[in-house]
Amino acid sequence: MSSGAQQQQQQQQAPPPRPYRPYRQVRLATPHSRAVSCVRFSPCGRLLATASLDGTVALLSPSSLSAIATLRGHADGVSDISWSTDSFYLCSASDDRTLRIWDVRPVLSGLNPGGGAQPADPNADRCIRVLKGHANFVFSANFNPQTNNTVASGGFDCTVRIWDVKSGRCVRAIDAHSDPVTSVHFIRDGSIIVSGSHDGSCKIWDARTGSCLKTVIDDKMPAVSFSMFSPNGKFILVATLDDSLKLCNFATGKFLKMYSGHVNRTYCLQSAFSVTNGKYIVSGSEDNCVYIWDLQGKNILQKLEGHNDTVISVSCHPTENKIASGGLDNDRTVRLWVQDS
Repeated sequence: MSSGAQQQQQQQQAPPPRPYRPYRQVRLATPHSRAVSCVRFSPCGRLLATASLDGTVALLSPSSLSAIATLRGHADGVSDISWSTDSFYLCSASDDRTLRIWDVRPVLSGLNPGGGAQPADPNADRCIRVLKGHANFVFSANFNPQTNNTVASGGFDCTVRIWDVKSGRCVRAIDAHSDPVTSVHFIRDGSIIVSGSHDGSCKIWDARTGSCLKTVIDDKMPAVSFSMFSPNGKFILVATLDDSLKLCNFATGKFLKMYSGHVNRTYCLQSAFSVTNGKYIVSGSEDNCVYIWDLQGKNILQKLEGHNDTVISVSCHPTENKIASGGLDNDRTVRLWVQDS
């Protein structure tokens, strides 16, 4: 059989694409007194962490959004949070120029078997490490997915830093960019890091040596506001302050898709991949909405309305068809969206 005939037969046998099922808002909470800066489901799916400019991190039930614990200790606003792969530890990055590592195992052990939250226990969490070394605001943090003992961070001092969590020591400081670093993210095997910056560049770093392996973008304008690897490690999602999200093939450096329709000119909006029921790109927007695109087709599948200010951060549940979103100061809410069955 010819290759053309084989392809035609495979296309005929392929199941039709599943129809898109829209998301709807099911919960709303206001766990902070200031803007919500970041929302992150834990890898185990049993907790939702939220960070705020009020300097706290809240741990919420991912189903009811009820408060389980509040992590206090930062002297200024928290910009980013990252979970360890086992969901035992949480890293927070703050304008007080530090990162904190929190042991949340007591919180997990206190959850009901069904996942419901027990009354909030202010003593059910503890900061086990304070990482000091950045000379300005720490804007981004990411746990190495292969080890719970390594964290990468990026800050307004234009550096990318690698930290040993057990010792609290900065093992490598990389003069990465000429302007503030807006994002850092490990590839799934933990070997390399992608960083984005207001200097308009997006770079790939060897996580062990700190050497620059590749520059994905070096256009100077517009600023790179966010960058992350796809779950399979083959692509990089890059956001720039010209209302665009681009999907780059990591191996070739070529841009394959561009997702547009949302508004992103001022803030570093955090995007996410959704893979639980179809493959989507999800992002907040400065028009107070959450946008969902088809990963392959680039078209907007849905615009979620409800927030009253810029949606700065979104997170997709690891196993369920849920999206969490957080809004800035005129909104201050965390909202939970689920797909209709």
